[in-house]
Amino acid sequence: MTDQQRAERVFHLMYDNDPFSKWLGIELVEIDRGLCKLKMTVRSEMLNGFDIMHGGISYSLADSAFAFASNSYGMKAVSSSVIMQYPKATKVGETLIATAKTVSLSTKTAILDVEIENEVGDLVGLFRGTAYRTTKDWIINNDE
Repeated sequence: MTDQQRAERVFHLMYDNDPFSKWLGIELVEIDRGLCKLKMTVRSEMLNGFDIMHGGISYSLADSAFAFASNSYGMKAVSSSVIMQYPKATKVGETLIATAKTVSLSTKTAILDVEIENEVGDLVGLFRGTAYRTTKDWIINNDE
């Protein structure tokens, strides 16, 4: 199995059992070893009292991209710490692209950055997360 095939397989194992990412309307744009790009359109039920997208929605999109990218190596990984910044507000109808990339990888941890841009390329979210990498293999554990 190639790295690309492993990343795709892990994505589908995770996404197929992820009702929240599905509720968000997340679509896969690209997945590879240490990288995940997701797309989502902002819906009216995602807005807060200021008529802009709730920060928790932006965080959730970034967190999903982070999760898929950090697990794309094939070993199960969970977040241990994150930070999120919101440089620009987002409105209903905007399409967002979240791109997660690994910036540091070791046996036990991975650090990933996620940038969220709207359809015109404006930066609307910045996320940095640290994942704890377990010794459990996604493929072996799901083929048993």
